[in-house]
Amino acid sequence: MSTAILTGPPVPGSSLEGDLRSLGFDVRSAADAAATVQLLDAVPPGERVALVDPRFVGHVHALRLGLTDPRFPAAAVPGALTAQPQARAALGRALRTAPLTAPDEVAAALDAGGTAVQRPELGSLVAAVPHDQAARTETEAAVAAVDDEAVRLRTAVKSRDGFFTTYCISPYSRYLARWCARRGLTPNQVTTASLLTALVAAGCAATGTRGGYVAAGLLLLVSFVLDCTDGQLARYSLQYSTMGAWLDATFDRAKEYAYYAGLALGAIRGGDDVWALALGAMVLQTCRHVVDFSFNEANHDATGNTSPTAALSGKLDSVGWTVWVRRMIVLPIGERWAMIAVLTAVTTPRTVFYALLIGCAFAACYTTAGRVLRSLTRRATRTDRAAQALADLADSGALAESVAATARNGRPGGGFLAPVLALAGAAILVVCALLNGGTWTFVGAAVLYAFFGGLAVRASLKGALDWLVPPLFRIAEYCAILILAVEADVAGALPAAFALVAAVAYHHYDTVYRIKGGSGAPPNWLVRVIGGHEGRTLLVAVLAVLVPADGFPLALTAVAVAIALVAGVESIRFWVSSGAPAVHDEGEPA
Repeated sequence: MSTAILTGPPVPGSSLEGDLRSLGFDVRSAADAAATVQLLDAVPPGERVALVDPRFVGHVHALRLGLTDPRFPAAAVPGALTAQPQARAALGRALRTAPLTAPDEVAAALDAGGTAVQRPELGSLVAAVPHDQAARTETEAAVAAVDDEAVRLRTAVKSRDGFFTTYCISPYSRYLARWCARRGLTPNQVTTASLLTALVAAGCAATGTRGGYVAAGLLLLVSFVLDCTDGQLARYSLQYSTMGAWLDATFDRAKEYAYYAGLALGAIRGGDDVWALALGAMVLQTCRHVVDFSFNEANHDATGNTSPTAALSGKLDSVGWTVWVRRMIVLPIGERWAMIAVLTAVTTPRTVFYALLIGCAFAACYTTAGRVLRSLTRRATRTDRAAQALADLADSGALAESVAATARNGRPGGGFLAPVLALAGAAILVVCALLNGGTWTFVGAAVLYAFFGGLAVRASLKGALDWLVPPLFRIAEYCAILILAVEADVAGALPAAFALVAAVAYHHYDTVYRIKGGSGAPPNWLVRVIGGHEGRTLLVAVLAVLVPADGFPLALTAVAVAIALVAGVESIRFWVSSGAPAVHDEGEPA
């Protein structure tokens, strides 16, 4: 139970107390500042406290936005302020420093004292403290003129989504989210239902029958509807949580990649081996995401963030139809899953993967080219935080760190040397894998790759194109595993490689969402234990040489299981801890 303190006597005829109770608050009244402090001290330290002006007039959803969002230590709307346990001490200091009672004054004091107060956008919602009866009557009329439930439903949908999600899913999934909220279901339960539905869809695809493929396509669409619903439910009811952040950050990829595996298994039943295509699709999709994450982390807090390319993009966005075309051609999750579902139902797994690889390859070229042009033409100063995020995303292990420490010569960040070195190392590794995979020559190439990887990260990654370094490392590592598995030409090698890339990709997604949440990368010991990108690549290269061909799949599987256990256990420990961030992505990922 949370406590709301009315900072003055209740106003006769007001519904404020009832509104606060409907939001889960125990309502108490204080006559003056001293009484407010006494009531605050009486509330257990682990509970949320709200200060509300009894003259407040506004929508219930405005109060909900200002007082119940768990993501912010302190938040306020006009006439109301809330403080979670981590901001309670600052609230107490503000109330004791000056005889303040008005929530707006207390919120200003918190801001002045260094405690950030979140002020949500209310849009057409009303939240005000009228000072006389005429103003109160006018404000009440403004409240009556706006349906806050309609606003609540509308704002439950992401402000930026793909065409398919916006026009084919959200028009009804928002009502499903409300239905779930009224029955006490949580976003985590809906997220889990979405995962289970996708896994059943993968199982149907694995049957290899036309009926199974049709059922798989339908269930994949149902899973996506639930995937949209969980986020809308979280926004509708403001049920954000650290566990929800972890589930949201990992289940989308788990669903998609499990479905790829189901299609590959189904194709095998039909006499067609498409494991290489399935693994290629997973590699391409993961590398696309790394490009997105790396570019965004490099530039989200850059100063002087302007370029002619960005200006052209802004002009195109002013023409309505171009917005949707540009969102659709990057094949975001809604369009991609719809394409996969339809093609699964009416064609074959091989056709699905061909379409997926062609579409995602075009999207990757389009988005990466645009970002390179933006980076080359903008005048921006990148921050130390951005450079550290790129270094963390690089996922360098002990070998690369040793090279970096040995070669470090005080070279400042900037220029194009880092991406050139990363590209050179990746090119040597991939080309040698194609020509000499499974030989000691390739092991030598892996050693050279580790050397180039260390040189690439030896200085601060502040150059215009340094955001390309992590994606180049991902391409090199994943493609090397794919090529070695193909060249092994033994049953089980490609499924084992699929499992290994999936385990490593989970670690990389986990790194991304920790950084996005402001918690930094996983601990250095974890990166060292699982080898870093260069250590894992060298290990797989050595295994390809030393392990007999028929034992190579088992060796890859053992490495995959070890990485999954170590990285998975640490990830779960972090995301269920009280210090994990509540990360909820408001943009549709690729």
